Amino acid sequence: MKANTNTNQQGVATVKKSKIDLKKVNEYGVFLVLIAIFILFSIYAPNFFQIKNMFNVARQISTLGIVAVGMTIVMISGGIDLSVGYQISLINVLCAWLMVNANISPLLASIIVIALGTFIGFINGLIVVKTGVVPLIVTLAIMNVLRGISFMISRGLPIFGFPKSFSFLGQGSIAGIPVSLIIMAVIFVIGSIILKKTYFGRYFYAIGSNEEAAKLSGINTGALQMLAFSICGFLTSVAAVLTLSRTNSGLSSNGVGFEFNVITACVLGGVSASGGKGTIFGALVGVLIVGFLDNGLLLMNVSEYTQWVVKGVLMLAAVVYDITMRRKNEYIKKIKAINVENV
Repeated sequence: MKANTNTNQQGVATVKKSKIDLKKVNEYGVFLVLIAIFILFSIYAPNFFQIKNMFNVARQISTLGIVAVGMTIVMISGGIDLSVGYQISLINVLCAWLMVNANISPLLASIIVIALGTFIGFINGLIVVKTGVVPLIVTLAIMNVLRGISFMISRGLPIFGFPKSFSFLGQGSIAGIPVSLIIMAVIFVIGSIILKKTYFGRYFYAIGSNEEAAKLSGINTGALQMLAFSICGFLTSVAAVLTLSRTNSGLSSNGVGFEFNVITACVLGGVSASGGKGTIFGALVGVLIVGFLDNGLLLMNVSEYTQWVVKGVLMLAAVVYDITMRRKNEYIKKIKAINVENV
């Protein structure tokens, strides 16, 4: 009897130690990858460490970072949004068209397209909730709809000729800090507060972990899923306006393939593709990894096709790692339950 008790105590201790080790790996592993990439490109990529290049990277990743916050919330709640790339394309072109062809002020045009982007996100969530079709299929279909509308508006041609004041959002600085970076930082802080300090945030995690259990506990899972997609649509449209301001040209090609970079950044940052796990800080680290990777490979004159291969391998590795860790966690929970029963 005493031997069994000692064995059970050792088993519980082993479980606790494993949980601590897993937590340390999850928290610091991705951050170490970021540091390694930064050091590598600082040595081998020309001009990578220069302040001017760092500011360029900051402006470039601001769009990615803002959308990543929305995607993180959607993925934590168990969904995914493949339409964000062509949401950016459509919002980009429509905002440009409103300013140039309809002579609408930049402020009003921005408000209109941001409202439209939020509505698109809401429609994504509504279809997912009401039909029960998986978000992957719904947002893939919406992506093609948005793609067609975008090219119908622009006819494949760039739209330009905006007021100079509009470029301040994407190109301007305050006290030497890019405005787009400031906006991204504010959104990251708000996103972190939502997930950590509000009931909505805890409900998002609950839905992603076990939707049926969340329903049984009284959570309105449908309304919260629609809210998650709406937040993603809102942030995607904000990012689209910043992109237009930075490039000074409304192009339907802006945003093409962007969804892959966003999902890669989120998954690399520890946001689970299966839902229920992830943090805004982790997503930020993932955004920095993707941003530095793109910039460093570009400075090293690595072809775009090779960059696709690298990012594809990284995303696959992150997903495999996530699934492996989930299985290990489930195994540890089973062992712990068995040990508790035998005590």
